Amino acid sequence: MMGVSDTFSQSNIPFRKVLIANRGEIALRVIRACRDLGLKSIAIYSNADRNALHVRMADEAYHIGPAIAAKSYLHIPTIIDVARSSGAEAVHPGYGFLSENALFVKACQQAGLIFVGPPPQAQEAMGEKTAARRIAQAAGVPIVPGAMADIEDDSLARETAEQLGYPVLLKAAAGGGGKGIRFVRAPQELLSSLRTARSEARSAFGDGRVYLEKAISPARHIEVQFIADTHGNVVHLGERECSIQRRHQKLIEESPSPIMTEQLRAHMTAATVNLIRSIGYINAGTAEFLVGPDRNYYFLEVNARIQVEHPVTEWVTGIDLVQEQLRVAAGLPLSFTQEQVELRGVAIECRISAEDPENRFLPATGTVRLLQEPTGPGVRVDSSLFPGLQVPLFYDPLLSKLIVWGHNRTQAIARLRRALAEYQIIGVRTTLPFARWLMEHPRFIAGDISTDFIAEEWETRQQDSGEFPAMQTGLAPAQVAAIVGGLLMHEQLAEQKIRHHADSYRDGERSRWREAGRIDALRRPYLR
Repeated sequence: MMGVSDTFSQSNIPFRKVLIANRGEIALRVIRACRDLGLKSIAIYSNADRNALHVRMADEAYHIGPAIAAKSYLHIPTIIDVARSSGAEAVHPGYGFLSENALFVKACQQAGLIFVGPPPQAQEAMGEKTAARRIAQAAGVPIVPGAMADIEDDSLARETAEQLGYPVLLKAAAGGGGKGIRFVRAPQELLSSLRTARSEARSAFGDGRVYLEKAISPARHIEVQFIADTHGNVVHLGERECSIQRRHQKLIEESPSPIMTEQLRAHMTAATVNLIRSIGYINAGTAEFLVGPDRNYYFLEVNARIQVEHPVTEWVTGIDLVQEQLRVAAGLPLSFTQEQVELRGVAIECRISAEDPENRFLPATGTVRLLQEPTGPGVRVDSSLFPGLQVPLFYDPLLSKLIVWGHNRTQAIARLRRALAEYQIIGVRTTLPFARWLMEHPRFIAGDISTDFIAEEWETRQQDSGEFPAMQTGLAPAQVAAIVGGLLMHEQLAEQKIRHHADSYRDGERSRWREAGRIDALRRPYLR
């Protein structure tokens, strides 16, 4: 399998300390990439995250404010101040929060910090969706039929919708992450949907502008991963299928797509590379497309950051995308060429979120009492979970990502079934029951999916059929009892170890437990 070139040593990187402007599993993912490269990692945390794993595992950690994101993870002046005072030389934004905020990129640059991501002009070009549609069209990339400018007048909205033909989609011009989108089936729904979309867009992005697109249905959501360096190299790493969604947010991703042909892949990846070159994009990103039932594809948007689902691409290509991001930010060329990118096998990612799938996937909260994460051949878990974690309601409910790899899609699904049966989280409702149900569904197994799949299959199934009760674990009761008993014993032993090593440290001994980051984060002298 390919990876970062053997000639790539830490001495090539002109910075040594990286501040990670994020939390949760993505912060942990970046910490690990930094450690592999011999770089120091700096974590930030709010009041709600004092005991979070990313705080414990980073080389340094700094408090940045209250739980509410606007006063902590979204507060640019505080993050810049911490970066300066901690001696950070680079900032990795992860995904979400400030990752696609051009003002944050400029603030980093003004402070003399290297931003691990695209330059502000590229973010600005792709951040406003109607402008991005115009740029894509100019680059020869097919776009979904619709308005090329924001719809500010209700009468213009009616006229545009009639021209496109119902159903249509209302979308936030400054949007992302599935927010500010409304599906409109008929003319009588348009004005109320328009008001709702504007309100949600204003609340989520501080920008109430919306535009109209023709609804492509049934459609598949397919995205192309790319990365570009400062030496003129723009490389794609194949595609990911992201059609299993609820409320326009992804739940399952896989690579390659089950419907992909060599011809379709060649067209979509070439269109992506042309678009990225046209805007001077640097670093990693994703071009998102809809593919209709006729296999025609249409550009949606560019996500100017690393994606939640990047591990499936890493597994089928053998390329560490986060390390490549750091390499590009350091001004170094990519460690591979387009000709060296080879897709091997199939990878599938399952997002495990604190949501109740039996109650319209509404966010859940609680305390993780017991935890068993799966292992074994072909299994990877990117997780921020630990027993005792209090899941807050302030942030995205994503808890972990379960990723599997197989030589083919049949083996990958079988491994995901096995891993999901092993995965036990007690104390918080999660999307695990939905994922187990999905892995047994004939349509998913056959690759017959679309963005309407959940509405068609999950939401319409008989709740009393016993098809898959919300609390079903995939294990026999005796197995569950054994797991619970074992985890309780493990938790008790862990607490004893923590107390022992904490006492040893207070007595002046060098504590390997503390060095490994397992001791209570609040006891670390460099925690600010």
